[in-house]
Amino acid sequence: MSLLNSPIQIGRLEIVNRLVMPPMATAKSQENGEVTRELCEYYAEKSRGGHIGLIITEHSYVSPAGKASKGQVSIAKDSDIAGLEKLVETIHQNGSKTFAQLAHAGGLAKKEITGYEPLSASAVELPETARSKTIPTEMTEEDIQKLIADFAAAALRAKRAGFDGVELHSAHGYLLNQFYSPLTNRREDRYHGHSIDGRIRLHLDILQAIREIVGEDYPVAIRLGASDHLAGGTTIEDSVAAAKKFEEAGVCLLDISGGFSFYTNPYTKEQGYFSDLTESIKHNVRIPVLLTGGIVDGVVAERLLREEKADMIGVGRAILKDSDWAKQAISSLG
Repeated sequence: MSLLNSPIQIGRLEIVNRLVMPPMATAKSQENGEVTRELCEYYAEKSRGGHIGLIITEHSYVSPAGKASKGQVSIAKDSDIAGLEKLVETIHQNGSKTFAQLAHAGGLAKKEITGYEPLSASAVELPETARSKTIPTEMTEEDIQKLIADFAAAALRAKRAGFDGVELHSAHGYLLNQFYSPLTNRREDRYHGHSIDGRIRLHLDILQAIREIVGEDYPVAIRLGASDHLAGGTTIEDSVAAAKKFEEAGVCLLDISGGFSFYTNPYTKEQGYFSDLTESIKHNVRIPVLLTGGIVDGVVAERLLREEKADMIGVGRAILKDSDWAKQAISSLG
C-alpha cells in the first residue's frame, strides 16, 4: 500500500488516507452565507467515491464583520446549522471526513461587503501583497473578547452540524495571521507583536475557549501561515516555536501554508513548495503536519510523504480542475 493511501490518526479521529482537499472558496452560498443546493452538489462531486480522506471546507466567517467576500459560507449564526448539516451529510455519504474552517478576514474585510469598519491587530497598512490600502482600526480588549467568543460559538455550531473537527484560519493575511505576523502586530498589550508568546496569545485564548465549549476530544486544527516570505515578517523559526505551543494547547493537526505570501511561495514553484516549512515543523512536533502547495501529481505526493516532508498531502487546484483526480492518483499508486 502506498503511504498516500494509508490511514492516519488526527487526535482520536481515524482518516482512511492521507489525501486532503484544502479549503477553496467557491462563492456558491446565499447572500446571507447560508448553504445552497449548488454548494452541496459541488462537494458531492468532489467527494464522490470517498477517495479523499479529509475535506476541509471553504473558509466560513465566524461573525458578519469578518466576512471576506460575497458568496462566502457563514457559520456566524445558529440558523446556519441546518444548511451546514446538509453539507456535512453530503460529504459523509461519500465516505470522506470533513473539517469546517473558521475564519475572520480582519483588515482584509471590506466595509462595502460587511457594513463594518475593518478591524485588525494594529492600525497599520497591510503589506503590499495584501493589495489593500485601507488602514484598519486596532482592536480593543472588548473587540478581542467578542472575537474569542465568536470563534468558540462557531466551533460549537460546526460540532452540532456534524463536522468531524474544525480548523482555525491563521494564514493568507487573515485576522489571526495579522496578529501572528510582526508586520501587522504592533500592539503593546498581552497580544503584543514583540514575541511569539504575544503573537499567538489570541490563538491560545481561542483554543481554550473552543475546548471549554466543545470538549477535549473534538479535533481542532490550525492553518498556519508559517512564513510571510517578506523582510521583517514571520519566519520558519517563529513557526517551529509556535507549532510546539499549539501542540501543547491540544491542536491535533497543523496545516501549513503562507502568511502574507498567501498560498504561493515567491521563491519556488516546485510541487510541494511549502515543504521546507512542513519538514522543519514535522521534525519538532508529534501531531500530523499537512503540506499543500502546487502538488498536481500523485507520484510527487507519495515521494513527499516518503521523504518525511509531511504526514498528509493537500491537493487543491488539481482536484478543483478534475473531480476524478483523487481516484486516479490513489489507484495509480496501488
